[in-house]
Amino acid sequence: MTIGVGGSTTRKELAGLRNMAADAVDIGIPEFENRLERARDLMKREGLHCIYVNAGTNLYYFTGTRWHPSERMVGVLIPQTGDITYIAPAFERDTLRDFMRIEGDVRCWQEHESPYALLHGVVSELGITSAALGIDESTPFFMYDGIRTASPSMRIRSAQPVTQGCRMLKSRPEIALLQYAKDMTMEVHKAAARVLKRGVTTTEVNEFIDQAHRTVGAPEGSSFCIVLFGEATAYPHGVKHPQVLEFGDMVLIDTGCRLHGYNSDITRSYVYGEPNARQRSVWDIEKAAQAEAFRAAKPGSSCSSVDLAARSYLEYQGFGPEYELPGLPHRTGHGIGLDIHEGPNLVRNDNTPLQAGMCFSNEPMICIPGEFGIRHEDHFYMTRDGPEWFTQPARSIDDPFG
Repeated sequence: MTIGVGGSTTRKELAGLRNMAADAVDIGIPEFENRLERARDLMKREGLHCIYVNAGTNLYYFTGTRWHPSERMVGVLIPQTGDITYIAPAFERDTLRDFMRIEGDVRCWQEHESPYALLHGVVSELGITSAALGIDESTPFFMYDGIRTASPSMRIRSAQPVTQGCRMLKSRPEIALLQYAKDMTMEVHKAAARVLKRGVTTTEVNEFIDQAHRTVGAPEGSSFCIVLFGEATAYPHGVKHPQVLEFGDMVLIDTGCRLHGYNSDITRSYVYGEPNARQRSVWDIEKAAQAEAFRAAKPGSSCSSVDLAARSYLEYQGFGPEYELPGLPHRTGHGIGLDIHEGPNLVRNDNTPLQAGMCFSNEPMICIPGEFGIRHEDHFYMTRDGPEWFTQPARSIDDPFG
């Protein structure tokens, strides 16, 4: 029997978990102020005189203001020089001020008025009506179109070189929060493995994982959860029907949580019972591919080179080529932070140089339709000397959690 898999109960495991987030420190005001200064430096480099940042994770990143995006425009204008200005519906003014961490003037529009005309007026007051305005890449098209129509003299461009240019380099406080979140999910993985038993459903395990995440200190529980048994593990993001666990099944659990907005995202694959020769061989190849990607993550090397290292190894082992199955059908990894998937990515067409502060998943999955799939997913962060794991990779197919 695989070590650490089965033999316990949900009640016992939940009782054994503790709040791991009590000492986690949220991002402070000085860091938000530093982010705005970094954004202004990048705006100068990119020739952008002002950027509009829409509600969502970008708004939070630069101002500390948590606001869910909707059809109503709520965001902030960040000029290359001068103070920031918030744009919001008039009836949300006081609520926005309550959520605001970096103070700024709030300019409001009534429900029958155009927020895009308001934005144009604010930008005009800054004296940059014919200059370059950057639009946050997460802004919906209808808002971009409204801004473009209301500001025909403005040169409108993507603000992504500024937003991603800042967000892709994590600070020490950000890395610390990511570490907390990943440590929490790792403990949940161990507990989930121990509660497995023959006949349990993927739905039941999913519910346990959500409860376990809340117990270790994630207020919202699981931010996502994929639980797969048997042949269903060959589908990277799962299938629509629940499965029932049987002896000898491959198990794949991919889950995460958020702590102060920062994400975890860890996958473990193992066998319930005794692995056969085929499962053992593929499991080891997957582990080696993950290690090849980690070794390739050298400062100054391109993101694409990491994907190439993992994919080349898998092709050498007879998987692929390219994205063909059986093999690796997706990128080797993605950036992570306030969004579970954010740039840059470990994929062929991303030639961004690896720099200290970048954080990535490492998950060169092997999918074998009709049989099973195996994904080892851990995350690493770049230092000046090379990559460092947030969580240590799975140990072996017989003892995945060490």
